[in-house]
Amino acid sequence: MPKSPISKNSKNPSKNVRIGKVKNTEMQPLTPREITEELNKYIIGQDKAKKSVAIALRNRWRRQQVPESLRDEIAPKNIIMIGPTGVGKTEIARRLARLAKSPFLKIEASKFTEVGYVGRDVESMIRDLTHLAVDMVKSEETEKVEAAAKEQAEERLLDLLVPPSTVPAAIDDSQPETSTREKFRQMLREGKLEERFVELQVSQNPTGPMVEVFAAAGMEEMQSNLQDMLSNIFPKKKKRRRVTVAEARKILEQEAAGRLIDMEKVTKKAIARVEQSGIIFLDEIDKVAAKGSGSGPDVSREGVQRDLLPIVEGTSVHTKYGIVRTDHILFIASGAFHVAKPSDLLPELQGRFPIRVELDSLTQKDFARILTEPENALVTQYKALMETENINLIFEEEAINEIAGIAYEVNQKTENIGARRLHTIMEKLLEEISFEAPDVAPMEIRITAQYVRKNLEEIMKDQDLSRFIL
Repeated sequence: MPKSPISKNSKNPSKNVRIGKVKNTEMQPLTPREITEELNKYIIGQDKAKKSVAIALRNRWRRQQVPESLRDEIAPKNIIMIGPTGVGKTEIARRLARLAKSPFLKIEASKFTEVGYVGRDVESMIRDLTHLAVDMVKSEETEKVEAAAKEQAEERLLDLLVPPSTVPAAIDDSQPETSTREKFRQMLREGKLEERFVELQVSQNPTGPMVEVFAAAGMEEMQSNLQDMLSNIFPKKKKRRRVTVAEARKILEQEAAGRLIDMEKVTKKAIARVEQSGIIFLDEIDKVAAKGSGSGPDVSREGVQRDLLPIVEGTSVHTKYGIVRTDHILFIASGAFHVAKPSDLLPELQGRFPIRVELDSLTQKDFARILTEPENALVTQYKALMETENINLIFEEEAINEIAGIAYEVNQKTENIGARRLHTIMEKLLEEISFEAPDVAPMEIRITAQYVRKNLEEIMKDQDLSRFIL
């Protein structure tokens, strides 16, 4: 077995191997170890998948640190995750979206249709990702100008509360008006005027004609451009609204921030971020894998794969914000592959996903851990729900093991839907308690192994019934 290049003396390799200071001050990413630790808070097991995803995410940052001449040559190592339903593939994507400080889009591959058919074309995911990036950068820029926007909004509010005099006054008479304005400023900052009503003019979007384009896939971008063009033709209307000071402050701050932000700079920065650090999670990739029959729906599936190929390989996509290159966007695909196999995908597409990770089926021990260990564990959720009715739910350890055992057994006998089986079992188990809770509260209810068997035994015996209920 080859020795690890990391020092033997180090129990925690991340402490010994320190990477230099981050050159890009905007991005301070987590280390692979920290990413897996964060994922461990919500996902049980699947260490291989977590490790691959963590390395891929960290490589996004590493690529930014290498010399520019080599940077463009480093292609992203796309990942395909293979495993049965309910084992954590989609959950890894959801949690990864929160950890990745970069544009992230999760989309189902089954939504796409081949060019020429009615439906969404594959390029729409790049347009969606760019739109997300623009919103992300706009939000960051809004935070930077927040203080200036608040100042401007405060001055506008004071103008509404204490309208400036239009009649020329003597120099000596200007002092009382200033002192009144300052008194109102103090009251405004102390929150004493929040409920007072003011009238202000609010911009309304022009009510131009609604335009819808019913055509082949890819025309949704044309529809968006036409609507934008027509909205610019029709002048924006102003409408007077009577609102509270609290509401007016929000409206005025948004308007002020909009004026202070340079949208051209935002768009340019967003496109660069998509191209250099964008991540797309393609779920249900197995649904577009054709089995090679050459007729029927398989033709359209192969068409979707052919359309996906240039996007994954690297191409230019036209969006309303500009042209976006997809060469360095990271693609993470996942699928159960119950019917089709990864080898049923086009060979060229398979080659663009060099890293394959197989996720393990869940065991009885995994089910027990899923019920209690994650921060959003099902037991924790049900306890919190019942606490709102003054019901204190206590789950004994034997009861947890019994629930896990039943979930595992039902999965083995019927369809294996992974951890989703726990949702159906817990809902059925606590159905009576949830119904009676408002009438019996306050009360402490202890869930024992005997209670679990009593409520689920009849269903477990009748296999046909368990197929429908559990």
